[in-house]
Amino acid sequence: MKQVFKRPESLSKTPFHYCPGCDHGVVHRLVGEAIDELELKNRAIGVAPVGCSVFAYDYFDFDFNQAPHGRAPAVATGIKRTRPDAIVFTYQGDGDLAAIGTAEIIHAANRGENITVIFINNAIYGMTGGQMAPTTLIGMKTATSPYGRDASTAGNPIRMSEIIATLESPAYVTRVAVNNPANLMKAKKAIYNAFKLQKEGKGFSFVEVVSICPTNWGKKPADSHKWLAENMLPVFPPGTFKDVHGVEKA
Repeated sequence: MKQVFKRPESLSKTPFHYCPGCDHGVVHRLVGEAIDELELKNRAIGVAPVGCSVFAYDYFDFDFNQAPHGRAPAVATGIKRTRPDAIVFTYQGDGDLAAIGTAEIIHAANRGENITVIFINNAIYGMTGGQMAPTTLIGMKTATSPYGRDASTAGNPIRMSEIIATLESPAYVTRVAVNNPANLMKAKKAIYNAFKLQKEGKGFSFVEVVSICPTNWGKKPADSHKWLAENMLPVFPPGTFKDVHGVEKA
């Protein structure tokens, strides 16, 4: 019988530790598929953050580095400049990238470093107990906003893709979601595009993935995906904000 579906070669056989229904495992697979299809496994180096994906080095079958909280783009920059032949990417959450790591991501993007950034936006701090994140929606209840996020004291959700797209140097900035099969295929293409651009030496690429956190949202996975579609996507609409080389048309 012909095999039509299998584990990507770039993923290890270690079972994920993520909560049931978490989208991290889905995105890990998309990253692994892209690296396999582009034949980059022997050149890939990932940088894990502090957050739910802190153990990402256990799940990918290639070299990984652990960065201090928020500093993954700086670590990736050092690796890429030392090993320009390598395919270097960071895999970061909203607390890591959009809070403590704001300076690192902005300046790496502004310099146009030839790296790939996968940004997981689930609007909450996952690993540390469900606190309010920079991307938490107005009115959304978290461990540190039990009455809902109030714009008058906490500001509005930060839209990182839109911010990064205003800079001159980034080559590719896009936002996707993985809440249904159609969006999943778009996300796979975006991640593939981002790694393809790096392989071709065309600059900084940023893929934001709007995703769910059933545990800290206090919802079942199916309900979480419905909530994401109804509440998160209007605030964080999918789309490509910058595509210097026209990779979306390729």
